[in-house]
Amino acid sequence: MKFMHLSDLHLGKRISEFSLIEDQTYILDRIIEITDDEKPDAVLIAGDIYDKPVPSAEAVRLFDDFLCRLSDRKLQAFVISGNHDSSERIAFGARLMNSSGIHMSPVYEGRVEPVRLKDEWGDVYVYMLPYIKPATARRFFPDEKIESYNDAVRVCVKNIDIDDNSRNIIVAHQFVTGALRSDSEDVSVGGSDNVDISIFDAFDYVALGHIHRPQNAGSAKARYCGTPLKYSFSECSHSKSVTIAELIPGKEPQVRIEELVPLHDMREIKGKYMELTDRSCYEGTAVDDYLHITLTDEEEIPDAIGKLRAVYPNIMKLDYDNKRTRSNSTVDAAEAVESRSPMELFEELYQLQNNSAMSDEQRNFCLEIIKQIWEDER
Repeated sequence: MKFMHLSDLHLGKRISEFSLIEDQTYILDRIIEITDDEKPDAVLIAGDIYDKPVPSAEAVRLFDDFLCRLSDRKLQAFVISGNHDSSERIAFGARLMNSSGIHMSPVYEGRVEPVRLKDEWGDVYVYMLPYIKPATARRFFPDEKIESYNDAVRVCVKNIDIDDNSRNIIVAHQFVTGALRSDSEDVSVGGSDNVDISIFDAFDYVALGHIHRPQNAGSAKARYCGTPLKYSFSECSHSKSVTIAELIPGKEPQVRIEELVPLHDMREIKGKYMELTDRSCYEGTAVDDYLHITLTDEEEIPDAIGKLRAVYPNIMKLDYDNKRTRSNSTVDAAEAVESRSPMELFEELYQLQNNSAMSDEQRNFCLEIIKQIWEDER
């Protein structure tokens, strides 16, 4: 049996006020094309469907269209809620949609009922475990000692009735200890949300969501497929993909990836303003990519981001790397200031912020402003 494994769509996401709906529409179209080529038996979507618990109308319409296209192709689809989702909203209409092959995880109430699939080798059971917190598990297992995410997931999985004579798949949205994170993920202090991969040992394939970098979680039978798009500049080096997994009795899952090429890539570039705006620098490059630009000029460029957008329209982030920004100088708050003039204090602040002294012109300008303020106060 062949599965396509997706997760962390984050539909409706915005980065630096840029809406990614167009990019997400484009990448879902590419995913549909891959389903047409691969013809999987089912699609597993492991949580974080939306970027917010209350998603925008355009995000909901986009996901509705995606599910309809999967259903039109007679594909079984299994969707669970992640930590960014509202489990109640994901569960809405689940019983009605089951008949069309779209299976939405219900709100967790202490049990997980599998969906039975069948191929030439026999039964395959798919279990959908939505994002689990310790407080969720304690409600249904009050006699168990549940102090951590690991305890919570372990108890929930322990109470799943698994048929050991069949192939079993679980779709889950948790952070497995040792997985490599990115800046765009929600991080718990001290790794308190870690769970051990051994919790899922009874399953033949573990379709994980939550981590944005594609990677195995201990072995080929447990995998994060990653996000279909880059959602932070910490992911610039990532190659995004969907995972294709094939289950054959008595064998390890056969896992491979199909690369996803975005409408706009996410990149970081660095240099002086005059270099980056020279035609020889950007000619032949995708200037409409989403960019983090770092300027190395010692002097700040007035309205730099506005000027750079004439060449690079999708700048998401701009900063400087120069002597001033590399200075680690700090102001000693304990130093007495009563005996020092406002001009002396301002000159020191300017020196600390800019790693250079004020010019005579700047000093005279400030003195004139200070004089005017004092006269107004009188």
